[in-house]
Amino acid sequence: MNIPILYEDDDILVCVKPQGVPVQADKSRDTDMMSYLKNHIFENEQIDEEPYLALIHRLDRPVGGVMVFAKNQKAAADLSDQVREGTMIKFYQAVLTGELPDECGTLTDYLLKDGKTNTSKVVGKDTKGAKKAELDYEVLDVMETDDGVLSYVLIQLITGRHHQIRVQTSSRNAGIYGDTKYNPKFTNTKKKYQQIALYATRLEFEHPTTKEHMVFKREPEGDVFDVIELDEF
Repeated sequence: MNIPILYEDDDILVCVKPQGVPVQADKSRDTDMMSYLKNHIFENEQIDEEPYLALIHRLDRPVGGVMVFAKNQKAAADLSDQVREGTMIKFYQAVLTGELPDECGTLTDYLLKDGKTNTSKVVGKDTKGAKKAELDYEVLDVMETDDGVLSYVLIQLITGRHHQIRVQTSSRNAGIYGDTKYNPKFTNTKKKYQQIALYATRLEFEHPTTKEHMVFKREPEGDVFDVIELDEF
């Protein structure tokens, strides 16, 4: 497995998560991002103990794209504050099997996570445990294909709820292409998708030490994006 490192210094490590790779160790025992990156730091810096590495934000296993990790506690606290305050900016590109209501807009829902099934669903605002979920979107293209109408969209995540983009789009009959968990067009298939057409393509944040505004981009990768002609944004 190869995980591209986009940037690294004493405080942070920015890399590209491959689709199908778990962020942390799970019951599959497959190689995960945290273990891979700790080993990378251990070998590169020739240290005698397990390196410090903090997970700042997550990407679902079938989702690829840009991530930032903290290499010390001070950086972890600062980056976590940026996530909590909404100043860390995250953009995704996605292919949807359907159309959203407008060419651009905001989707606002309340989501409830089911820990037993590891899924989330849209519920009423007053449902106990429900959390507000919000994202902005722009439709970049709409295509007629053998698979029906597909929409290529750019999404800015405002909140970071469990499976948020996947749940919010599927609740509007425009689920993520290849998503066997939430998109009805794929939930009954026997095909095992190691990736879905959702990719974290742009990440912006303030460096925890230098305070420099940092921007990292990566165009979507993988077979699920072959159905569209990608354009940089």
